[in-house]
Amino acid sequence: MLQPAQRRGLGDEAADRIREEIFAGRFPPGGALREVELAASLEVSRGSVRDGLAILEREGLVQSVWHKGTRVIELTESDIREVYAVRAALDRLAATTAARHAAPEHLAELDRLVRAMAAGREGPAHGLLALDIEFHERIYQAAGNRRLLEAWHAVRSQVYLFQSHRIRLRDEEYRDRLAEEHGELAALIRERDTARLAETAEEHVHSARRALLAGLAGNNAGE
Repeated sequence: MLQPAQRRGLGDEAADRIREEIFAGRFPPGGALREVELAASLEVSRGSVRDGLAILEREGLVQSVWHKGTRVIELTESDIREVYAVRAALDRLAATTAARHAAPEHLAELDRLVRAMAAGREGPAHGLLALDIEFHERIYQAAGNRRLLEAWHAVRSQVYLFQSHRIRLRDEEYRDRLAEEHGELAALIRERDTARLAETAEEHVHSARRALLAGLAGNNAGE
């Protein structure tokens, strides 16, 4: 059951609530999103729901088709490869740029997030994923390139969705590698080792893609 919106009539509030449900898997890939039902659950107008769905469509989380309504995006191999390819290129540039421009407070924040990942290894998966996404957000902020940050924001919600499915399919593998991989990225940024950092940042993304695709293949084989 969706929690009622706290600010009636606001599309961004509706988008926040629906996005949370998508990330949690309660609206599965390919699932229909019906305005009437959403408006009733959120206790807002259909117009507000429509505005919220438009926000989520711009984020790439949902697709609207004329006469067919709005659905959560599918997790196809093609979509996964496209999103992770874009992310790999962006992360490589963000990490190497951050290595040149990061201030001490940026580095301290990355270290704090790595410690939180290690300390929360046995905690809720959604909390670990939030730390994961925040870590990369901090790298983009440290890079100091506004357009690069905007490019990351354009795919961030899709990355979150795909990573949430990766965790559901291969939870233990994600937990085992989270702090170590991000700790390595933080150390290389601190050392300003842009050559190794470029390769490591890309491989970090490609390993996530491989894990998701392997999890999906294993899940499909077991059906």
